[in-house]
Amino acid sequence: MRKFGLLSKALPKLQTKNVPVEHTSFMNELALERKPSILRELMKNHATASKNVVFIGEGLPHPETIPFSEVSFTLKDGTKKVFTGSELVTAINYLPTQGNPKFVQKLRELMDRFHAPLRWEDRDVIATAGSQDGLSKVIEMSLQKGDAIVVADPVYSGLVSNVRPYKAQLISAQYRKNGLDTVEMKDKLTAIWSSRSKDVKIPKILYINPVANNPSGHVISDEQKREIYEIACEFNLLVLEDDPYYFLGFQDELPKSFLSMDTENRVVRFDSFSKIFGGGLRAGWMTGPKEIVRIVEMHMQVSVLHASSLTQAIVLQILEGQGWEGFLDYTKSVKEFYRKRRDQMVALADKYLTGLAEWDVPEGGMFLWVKVKGVSDVLAMVMERGLKKDVMLIPGHAFMSDPTKPCPYIRLSYSLVPMEDVEKAMQRLAELIKEEQAIESQK
Repeated sequence: MRKFGLLSKALPKLQTKNVPVEHTSFMNELALERKPSILRELMKNHATASKNVVFIGEGLPHPETIPFSEVSFTLKDGTKKVFTGSELVTAINYLPTQGNPKFVQKLRELMDRFHAPLRWEDRDVIATAGSQDGLSKVIEMSLQKGDAIVVADPVYSGLVSNVRPYKAQLISAQYRKNGLDTVEMKDKLTAIWSSRSKDVKIPKILYINPVANNPSGHVISDEQKREIYEIACEFNLLVLEDDPYYFLGFQDELPKSFLSMDTENRVVRFDSFSKIFGGGLRAGWMTGPKEIVRIVEMHMQVSVLHASSLTQAIVLQILEGQGWEGFLDYTKSVKEFYRKRRDQMVALADKYLTGLAEWDVPEGGMFLWVKVKGVSDVLAMVMERGLKKDVMLIPGHAFMSDPTKPCPYIRLSYSLVPMEDVEKAMQRLAELIKEEQAIESQK
């Protein structure tokens, strides 16, 4: 039995360690009212039914009426794939909501290969239109107006925008030099549980972007992940592990995921091919407790129906062609590409911004998180004066748990812009900061 100390009286339920949680406690009334679509359920059954079954009820467009005779793509290594016949029909017609069965199976294999989650019989996978599609649906499954969420600060702007309509309160722990401040996280949660204040609801969710945090580039160590997971268990939090940059951490070895250490089936993991195969494919997937994946599936049954059939077919072909060792080699090449660009941008920052700003060298991803010295709030500098100097930046406000407060941070990206243009931008940014510091000194 866990030792909750002073919290034991405040906690409604004490669980024996490693016993799976009750997932309905993380669902709101809307989610609990969802029911499966009869048509979508039949489509799922038909996908795995005997070939002798004649389904005369489904409304799939006939291939004769579709204008494509084939769909093809060619990879940079010269590999070419052409979809014709039955493959073409599968690639451009309706699918079961969970996804193309072959693609879903490939995703399960991928999760086994890189994360080895415990007890697959209690978990499931669903294909989504990018990782944020799954994330937004789990948020909608769980949140009610005024709920609290535990986050790391700075936090992904998509999460902040997602929860804004719920007027959610973000309980934040800061990134420090040695990683995420887990002591701060636990202290804040303890204070909330102990006071039972009417001003802050007991949080149900912990949102974390563990590898190459967007925007800071931090990577949470495996040791800290274990600490955070224990906190989630102690305070009965559903962990939303949003990890689209998993393969872009600049460490030599791939890190452990929260999913890989999840003994209580309280982790919902969101993955994406966007950063390695192309963002416009909108190819992502979600892995988590079966009950939660089922709620998301029923939501998709009445919204997008399923993630893009063509995208699933393309990604499946790439994965099958590469094999897992080939896929890993490919992701390493992508990681090395961004590592070199990171080094180039940091060198330019050293050259032009030394003394004007400070930053940590990103441990992964695509972004440099910069704190401007001598400027308490960068909003006007970025949104007004920066444009006049022909340099566009992202103000840090977009990534803060409280975006209304003054913020001295800006986010720069080294992913796409040619380095000669990055150098021009750094020169302009240095001039902009000097001018802003002069304005600040006169206040």
